[in-house]
Amino acid sequence: MTDACHPINVVAHRTGLTPYVIRIWEQRYGAVKPDRTASNRRLYTEQEVERLTLLRAVTQAGHQIGLVAKWSTEKLREQAFASTKATGPARRAAAAALPPGETLIGECVTAMQALNATALHAALQGGAVALGTMGLLQQVVAPLTQRIGELWVAGRITIAHEHLATAVLRAFLLNAARPFAENLRAPRLLVATPAGQLHELGALLVGAAATQLGWQIVYLGASLPAAEIAGAARQTQARAVALSLVYPEDDAQLPGELKSLREMLPADVAIVAGGRAVPAYCAALEGIGARPVSDLAELATELAALRQPAPALRPVRPATPAL
Repeated sequence: MTDACHPINVVAHRTGLTPYVIRIWEQRYGAVKPDRTASNRRLYTEQEVERLTLLRAVTQAGHQIGLVAKWSTEKLREQAFASTKATGPARRAAAAALPPGETLIGECVTAMQALNATALHAALQGGAVALGTMGLLQQVVAPLTQRIGELWVAGRITIAHEHLATAVLRAFLLNAARPFAENLRAPRLLVATPAGQLHELGALLVGAAATQLGWQIVYLGASLPAAEIAGAARQTQARAVALSLVYPEDDAQLPGELKSLREMLPADVAIVAGGRAVPAYCAALEGIGARPVSDLAELATELAALRQPAPALRPVRPATPAL
């Protein structure tokens, strides 16, 4: 299933490019390859929106589109961030073209690669001030966690870099998931990763975001058996369980764990699932009636729907006797 959903006018607004330039960069230079609808309208993915934004940044810094259009997105990110560190007009142009979130991601990656936990934490704190907590989670932390995984898979960082970033992000997200004034009437959301799912940053991100959306969070951490999750949900009277599925994507045991969890949970407790491994378990998630989400915006929509009271059943009127 494709995630191409942005029409060209939306892409133009988000990237600062005109529709004419976007079409020229596509047709002449192959910068992006959007999908087409049945009526031949272009639809762009979130990754293509990012790519066009980065291309605008590096071209405004002085690079020729004919040269940079074939660069990988990772190389574009590096060049765009490097341009903001330059001096003079090139720096001013690149800084204006690059979104604040992307600049902050570059600062976080640089701090991580230098194994500088203090600088990484300072960048996150600065982002919270500039963007607000929810803005930071959506624009910086969520894409940063994915970027870290990409860099590790590509061999650009070591496990030491990944562990340092995880430790800093874990502390930051746990603090963000701690409410300033707890609302005891707010619904409870239990957050965990099921048995075998070893990465918890996605779960921490969900917990921090849900706190900002007014939920009480019960955070259990990574790799819990279905019985433990269900037991905790019953004890805390959680309205929903949020599962983070990131790695691995080929766990043969996970579908059974998900089925057991659904059987052990009360029928009125919803299951929400997010993370990059969700597409690999679509059939299992559909089989238990889970609600898959692809990003924090979708999570917010699902949580808002779960807060709504169930519609009252209309009383059945007795049939009018025939005269």
